[in-house]
Amino acid sequence: MKKIILIEDETSVVSFIKKGLQENGYEISVAFDGLTGAMLVKENDFDLVILDIMLPEMNGLEVCKEIRKTNKHVPILFLTALGTSENIVLGLESGGDDYLVKPFKFIELVARVKSLLRRSNNVSALENEEENAYSEHTYHFSDLSLNDYTKKVIRAGEEVSLTSTEYKLLLYFLNNPEKVISRAEILDAVWGVNYDMGTNVVDVYVNYLRKKIDTKEDNKLIHTVIGMGYVLKKS
Repeated sequence: MKKIILIEDETSVVSFIKKGLQENGYEISVAFDGLTGAMLVKENDFDLVILDIMLPEMNGLEVCKEIRKTNKHVPILFLTALGTSENIVLGLESGGDDYLVKPFKFIELVARVKSLLRRSNNVSALENEEENAYSEHTYHFSDLSLNDYTKKVIRAGEEVSLTSTEYKLLLYFLNNPEKVISRAEILDAVWGVNYDMGTNVVDVYVNYLRKKIDTKEDNKLIHTVIGMGYVLKKS
């Protein structure tokens, strides 16, 4: 059941809206002044805020701004008897998502409520999808992180700029932590070519990578294993 808070000081309007929305399957909380409304939104997890502009204690525009300080996502529907374009713009600029001018038909209110809740659900689903994609593609090793979704590399809290080849080389190391990897394996994985005894391209690029991510003497990550290759491990 979707939870809606109605912040409205006119008892007749509250009774009309609360009864109708409850009959449509919504759980309704009510605040009769702006200060109480802002506090309740801060302390509870509502799916939608229906907010009058003319309120005691704190007007609706101030309430909206206060809500947006800590909650950027909850949809806010303004109710206003002031139907001028100026007041509507002020409401939307303060962080509101939609408005309805009094007097209104209840069917109009329900349509706006459904639209805002549907839009909010779509945004939440997209954000969750992006967050999951971000998490699933992030590699961590010591104080090093690489996100293969954004292609960002962070070492000790600072972003590191890598070339395409350096990036692929680091990603290969992160996919094989603590494993001693031969030059032949690296050449095949990163460059896609068979090992040629006459090339030192692996050593050159490992050195490039070290200069960018292994800047601290006491915390090297890429180590040489003499006669065998390289390994990503903690010092």
